[in-house]
Amino acid sequence: MRLDTLAPLIENLQSGKYRKAVITTHHKPDGDAMGSSLGLYAFLKHHVHEVQVIAPTDYADFLHWLPGNETVLIYEEKEAECRAITEEADLIFCLDFNRLSRINEYGEIVRNARGEKVMIDHHLEPEHFQQYALWDPKSSSTAELVFHLIKHYFGLENISKDCATCLYTGLMTDTGNFQYSNTNSLTHLIAADLLEQGADHVGIHERIYDVFTPNRTKLFGYCMLHKLEVLPELRTALIYLTKEELEQFDVKTGDTEGLVNLGLGLKGIVLSVLIIDRTKMVKMSFRSKGDFAVNEYASRYFNGGGHRNASGGASDEPLERVVQKFRDTIKDYKEALLAI
Repeated sequence: MRLDTLAPLIENLQSGKYRKAVITTHHKPDGDAMGSSLGLYAFLKHHVHEVQVIAPTDYADFLHWLPGNETVLIYEEKEAECRAITEEADLIFCLDFNRLSRINEYGEIVRNARGEKVMIDHHLEPEHFQQYALWDPKSSSTAELVFHLIKHYFGLENISKDCATCLYTGLMTDTGNFQYSNTNSLTHLIAADLLEQGADHVGIHERIYDVFTPNRTKLFGYCMLHKLEVLPELRTALIYLTKEELEQFDVKTGDTEGLVNLGLGLKGIVLSVLIIDRTKMVKMSFRSKGDFAVNEYASRYFNGGGHRNASGGASDEPLERVVQKFRDTIKDYKEALLAI
């Protein structure tokens, strides 16, 4: 189902009601988060006098080339400035998340700000904090929803080359380069429209995927050689990393992006899990094939959630306990895993 309550907002935008707008997205933003945010920024700056993108935390270097990235403020680095801008905004767009806890401490600033809130998202079980929403859990990405907003309400001609570049990046990354199950005929039609508007798919792919540093390359090789465990009786692959191993490879934000997908490349594997000790919390990533709902599993055992085939989780327990808890609980799903 799609929830679209944007009509009054669009009318206000077209009338020039809003003077100051903020666009924000989830912590440790990925390609869809930054692509949709900067894509909307490229469009919105022609309709609102002042527009500011605020990321709650830092994000991977391989996203810094996106058009408009030089204008982004990071809340953790400039808290006072970001707070002031947010409190003065008439309009606050919340992209690629539907719960304010997903933007950490910045969430309460957004919640208490006087500006009208707009949620544009495709994740399940949204929290109601907004005045306007464009929400569709069947959408491939938030970039797809931003594309829909612009094309449906303003026309395709209002998508500039910079906007198309950002939205294509979000579409491409959240579909795993168009290989995940959330890819459908509409996804490809949108990609085609974005190419027509100037997105360079070859250049975008190179900037996102062909940017491994030596340390990141060694980390992936190390994981494949020393850390990858296959549980054939459960059709599951597991990688877990200690904080010492992160230090060994000087892991930066974004360096573990895509690591969880390595397990799914193995013949017969339908569930791949990555568990990382991030010091403050143990973070988990889940990827699955077919009908195995990792979002339900992550929610039940690891305070997580997300999409059916791509979810995350977290725990404040030690890494060893988290790994053992996973080993113990996943056995209950043996029948479901073998059935795929």
